[in-house]
Amino acid sequence: MLHSDKSDRIMVCPSHLGQGYFQQIELNEDLTLEIFDYTLSRDIVIEAASVGNPLKFEFQLSGADAGYSRFSPNFGLKQLWIERSRHREMRAAIVFKPPILMTYFQKFMSHLPPHIYCLAERVIKFLYQYQNGYTISSTAEMLDRVLHNAIAPNAYQTFEQILIDDVYSQIPVLDCVARNPITPAMKQVIEQILSCPYQGANRRAYLEQKALKLVTLYLETMLQPHLDKFDLSSIYQAETILPNQSTNPPTIEMLARQIGTNRSKLNQGFHQVYGVTPYGYLRRCRMRQARRLLLISDLSVEEVALTVGYRSRSRFATAFRQDFGINPKAFQIQAWQCA
Repeated sequence: MLHSDKSDRIMVCPSHLGQGYFQQIELNEDLTLEIFDYTLSRDIVIEAASVGNPLKFEFQLSGADAGYSRFSPNFGLKQLWIERSRHREMRAAIVFKPPILMTYFQKFMSHLPPHIYCLAERVIKFLYQYQNGYTISSTAEMLDRVLHNAIAPNAYQTFEQILIDDVYSQIPVLDCVARNPITPAMKQVIEQILSCPYQGANRRAYLEQKALKLVTLYLETMLQPHLDKFDLSSIYQAETILPNQSTNPPTIEMLARQIGTNRSKLNQGFHQVYGVTPYGYLRRCRMRQARRLLLISDLSVEEVALTVGYRSRSRFATAFRQDFGINPKAFQIQAWQCA
């Protein structure tokens, strides 16, 4: 366990579920450090609605997605996810709450490319409309209210239910830009956090300084890649084409010709901008859409597979299981039970 203080909140994993702990360190009224370190003995399906709208910057040290950091806003909507067994999960999270919450959300948005910034604005608009029943002209004001006005903890709507098809189909690009590799500089700060030598007020001050440094390093990784304007514009164009042609996608050569570049530049540039290959991104789009259809429609698994571009149910099931840790039919049954 991380060095602890009597003011820390520590929860130990029940023995019938596995082993490990969750540690929460309040650094000040609007900033918290969380450490998760656990191994489950069985898969767990979790359905919950979060309260309080915290904003997290997460740094995965072990387990699924190890070596990556993520911007993770939580809007209080109902969520359904799978916690996998027999794999150690260890991560650190920096959690912001009002009043500083708005500041760091805006810092994240200020690092987005223009077309992705516009997408983020549309998402904020739909969240605001869900909360209030109408929209206003100021994005900043809508964001402020979305972040500060907690959605009722008994909310039954999911992200998939709130967003229209046109917006939801573009969500994978937000996932990509929010996920960044943990750099050596980040790793050094994380190690300093985990081995803090202080206690009491000095400990809180030290950890607060390191937590904010870690978030600053994360934001620096979002700076624009070193591509010229034409190449960058071509990559953005490819990203918009793939979700719209997900059921009958072009080959990589055809996609490269569509955007006026070659296969090598497309693959390298796309990975540099989004951290994934074009067809890795296409798969994410398909799996996101499949998850949505399983949650909100009456389509069978076979029909969902065909809708997102898979002719083989077994290949679809394998891809879905790799992404979400559960078979699509089991996920659908669980979603119906939670509805």
